[in-house]
Amino acid sequence: MIRLTKKITELPSPGTLIIDGLLSLPIDMRIRSRARVMLDDGREAGLFLERGTLLRGGDVLQSEEGLLIKVLAADETVSTVLCHDDLSLAKAAYHLGNRHVPLQIERGWLRYQHDPVLDGMLRQMGLEVVVKKAPFEPEAGAYQQQGTHSHHAH
Repeated sequence: MIRLTKKITELPSPGTLIIDGLLSLPIDMRIRSRARVMLDDGREAGLFLERGTLLRGGDVLQSEEGLLIKVLAADETVSTVLCHDDLSLAKAAYHLGNRHVPLQIERGWLRYQHDPVLDGMLRQMGLEVVVKKAPFEPEAGAYQQQGTHSHHAH
């Protein structure tokens, strides 16, 4: 089993890094410091990372042997709230945050792990909610207080 023990924080210039494998994970697995995982090519691996490490799509992990594994945000069932009215979108974010829902916030839309009850609440507020399979990259504060950069930095 490949033991992934380090998140590479300073990557060299693009194109100079040789990636030895890919690891597609949903958010529920990308918030774990310890877990048994399967690389996209079928090899078994284990996460042995510093506690509190949040993995983002595009992050690179290093094994004890020096293998470099790129993390991908796997598609998962999410609800996406589409809205071009900033006030309505802010109200939706407020109500979701009040329920401690991990939330991805982007210009013109919000995304959370699919929940039909929350979908119904937002539709009653007059918002469009689309359920689909997509990567989910919530704001880091929902899972950790320090140690990572915002997904906007990628």
